[in-house]
Amino acid sequence: MRRTDMRLLVCAVLAAVPMMIAGPTLAQAPAPAPTPPPAPTIAPSLPPARVVNLMTAEGVAALSGQWRHMVVKFVEIPHIPNAMPEYPTTYDIQPHAGVSDFDDSSWPTIEAKNLSERRGGGKVSAIWYRTNLTIPEKIADFDPSGAKAVFTVTIDDYAEVWVNGQMPRRVGIPSPATIQGFNMPNRVVLADTVKPGDKFQIAVFGVNGPISVSPENFIFFRQAQVEFYK
Repeated sequence: MRRTDMRLLVCAVLAAVPMMIAGPTLAQAPAPAPTPPPAPTIAPSLPPARVVNLMTAEGVAALSGQWRHMVVKFVEIPHIPNAMPEYPTTYDIQPHAGVSDFDDSSWPTIEAKNLSERRGGGKVSAIWYRTNLTIPEKIADFDPSGAKAVFTVTIDDYAEVWVNGQMPRRVGIPSPATIQGFNMPNRVVLADTVKPGDKFQIAVFGVNGPISVSPENFIFFRQAQVEFYK
């Protein structure tokens, strides 16, 4: 073999070494699809075996709760992808306090008896309310073990409810965690069966309405309770 041919062969082998070491190029795996929200469950229509009123000190204490609240800000942001050019901006809310890892420890607390006080500045406004609930071994003489637990809340005027970082909903079917109507209750199933020690993080998004009317009133908590069915 001529010297020139030997040099070309050596150069070709050296050029191939990095590819041999690195191995074949792997295609990047596609991003996983977002997890859909849980399907909603319809609460029973029969009378409950026990009701815990979360607008009283005794009721909140029974489930180891503590209400907190924060005003919602509406902020202007750039449009989302594929928006038509005549819509350069849109709006979002701050904070997004429904998610499970949200830290509300710096929020002002509310005594349960004061939940019914008017809040917000009127017109188009919104308030977050949050609490953590724990199922005890006994509620007075009632044993909640094995019961279906339902969180019922009525906000003047509209509400959305998040449980453990999720707002249960499906398109085209009744979804009690979403807005139900003007001053209508949201009845959200926390669990089909509970046991002592079960924990539920509740976030309620209260909105003044009707929104297109820009009402001359405020946001009020009218009802907040946990119902147990056996």
